[in-house]
Amino acid sequence: MDATAVWAQSMARALAAAGCSTMLLLKARPATERLTASLEETADVTVRHPQQGRHRVDPGPRGLTPEQAVELITRIDGERHFHLVVLRGRRTAAVAAHSEALAGRLWTCLDDIPHTLAGMTPGVVAELTDVALASRFLLCPSEELRCFLESTVPAACGRAVLLPPVLAEPRRPADGGPGGRLRIGYAGSLAASRNVLEMTELPAALAARGVPAELHVVGDPARGEPPEWSRRATRALEDTPDVVWHGGRSREEALDLLASCDVALSWHRGDLDTALVPALTVLEPGLLGIPVVVNRTPLHEALFGPDYPLYADPGPDSAVDALARAADPDVRRAAGARCAAVSAPFTPERAVRTLRSLLRAALPAAPRGTNPNLPLKVAVAGPDLSGLARLVEHLDTLPGVELRVDEWEGPHTHDRYRSRELAAWADVVICEWCGPHALFYARYKRSGQRLLVRLHRFELSTEWPRRLDIEKVDAVVCVSPHYAERARQHAGWPADRVAVLPEGIDVALLSRPKLPGARYTLGMLGVTPSRKRLDRALDVLAELRRRDPRYTLAVKTRQPWDYWWVWNRPEERAHYERAYRRIQRSGSLAEAVVFDPYGPDVAVWLRRVGFVLSTSDDESFHRAAAEGAASGSVPVVWDWPGADTVYSSRWIHRSTAEMADAVHTVVTEDRFDPVRAEARAEITENYDLPRVLEEWVRLIVAGERPEPRHD
Repeated sequence: MDATAVWAQSMARALAAAGCSTMLLLKARPATERLTASLEETADVTVRHPQQGRHRVDPGPRGLTPEQAVELITRIDGERHFHLVVLRGRRTAAVAAHSEALAGRLWTCLDDIPHTLAGMTPGVVAELTDVALASRFLLCPSEELRCFLESTVPAACGRAVLLPPVLAEPRRPADGGPGGRLRIGYAGSLAASRNVLEMTELPAALAARGVPAELHVVGDPARGEPPEWSRRATRALEDTPDVVWHGGRSREEALDLLASCDVALSWHRGDLDTALVPALTVLEPGLLGIPVVVNRTPLHEALFGPDYPLYADPGPDSAVDALARAADPDVRRAAGARCAAVSAPFTPERAVRTLRSLLRAALPAAPRGTNPNLPLKVAVAGPDLSGLARLVEHLDTLPGVELRVDEWEGPHTHDRYRSRELAAWADVVICEWCGPHALFYARYKRSGQRLLVRLHRFELSTEWPRRLDIEKVDAVVCVSPHYAERARQHAGWPADRVAVLPEGIDVALLSRPKLPGARYTLGMLGVTPSRKRLDRALDVLAELRRRDPRYTLAVKTRQPWDYWWVWNRPEERAHYERAYRRIQRSGSLAEAVVFDPYGPDVAVWLRRVGFVLSTSDDESFHRAAAEGAASGSVPVVWDWPGADTVYSSRWIHRSTAEMADAVHTVVTEDRFDPVRAEARAEITENYDLPRVLEEWVRLIVAGERPEPRHD
């Protein structure tokens, strides 16, 4: 069984265990029962090939083409009405992305995308953008692949989720087989890139060094290899002394054969060193506690550590050296324990938990108090709805809620007839921003209709809140207690008309492993306008570099000249000219400040940030600090008005010297990991996105006010 067959088998089982009635559609009629035999005994899994059933398709010699596969899925979907369609493979996904019938239900596994920037051509990026926009989730088998995809395809951000490979439970423990000879096992694709010809020469090379050995190989010749190479590989596997070729086997049988070996091989050509996904041949031996010889690559070093004893280079001599080391029982035991620890997390139970979480997000239950047969009609209106994007997405998936959107072109520009129509239609209207559109919907509010207005910091510098007929508004929603009080004072609103509902932070999306050296990297998300106080961040950095030159500052932002309303103001321009001149002229700062482009790949960027700075004069909530904490960074917050109503006092400081002291103390006392874990726990408890969305839904459906969450 190749990797595709193993993936199909594992995914079908995991989906069934997560509660799905699952149909596995094969590319062709199976030539053997290796894939299907065990699945036939799995409850809630049906296996179907293209020539079965009413909608038959005659595949070619290589199986269904992507076009045939998507057409067949669409026809079967017309009868079965699938809630989700899980696809593997870029070509098939690219075709499915243009099917309106499947849009939004695709769960796409993209492990065959290019793994290098050179391979991410404009055409490939455009194709993957289409796939991302049509998919509910992009299933990524490794963090490295997820981050690479998000960094190169912006549309993947927010859709890419981690679903690592699933390893099967072995049927028997490793026994190493009879003693006296080093038994080497390989169970995987018989392809040129996997050094199949070269591995058949290993037993003889080991014998020349006084290490008797035999090689056991499981697998069928890979399709697509040159015929001459395939003939040479077949002869070598069949005729080379001390090489035993067991042919193709089921996954369970392959693991049984590996269990009789002392050491496994996952040794490949150098052109695969950039791979971002660990091969099954790397992970499966660890299930048995058997060590594996692997290439030294960044991915493998991240998994096994730089001191793993069985690394090899692509050349044959290096593989022989590694196997000779594996002949030492002590080396084998130590390496086997390392492999077992690496493989331990890749369990079916973990995959099932992940899938259940994704299913809850994609297919939520109807909110209490709603009737799917008579849905609550909700309209969302405003000139910029990006701040409510996750709520809009969530409402759109809820049974019992019918959602319509009225996006105004500007504060005073809109389709008046559509707005009037929605005002007459909706049971609940949510206005994002307290602007002219909020005044419009208040004017046309019907008896029994609920009107919610979400207010931001900006509106408190305008007259719109004072002009709003507060008697028509059921709740003005503010993101922090401090700004709720400011809004009441500014507009003269009664306290019972103002509710606090904070920003929702997607902790699951942001929580990722930190990169080496993150504890020495400060981060700022956004430095415009000048009230964000880049100058304070430079003060903190300068003080830290005086103590330790390893500290740096990463700034992910648009530049001030990207905003005409900032750059046209002399005092704003002067602020940035001073700050940038300071960086250029300071020998210490010039080599320590990095500006990264603005973009949605915040979760990727935060992996290298250990401390996230909030140095502003004024904020309503400052999402950047919360997102940093959710990612596992330590928040370092200036004492702006109301900061203590959003964040615990332990993160808040009254001077740049205090901020620098807080950072350096955590680093020098080696408390980085426990302190950042505490910060993440605080954000999870108070602002985790599922909790905030649930509070929004209760406010929308029943008018229930959220409970206070921060003292």
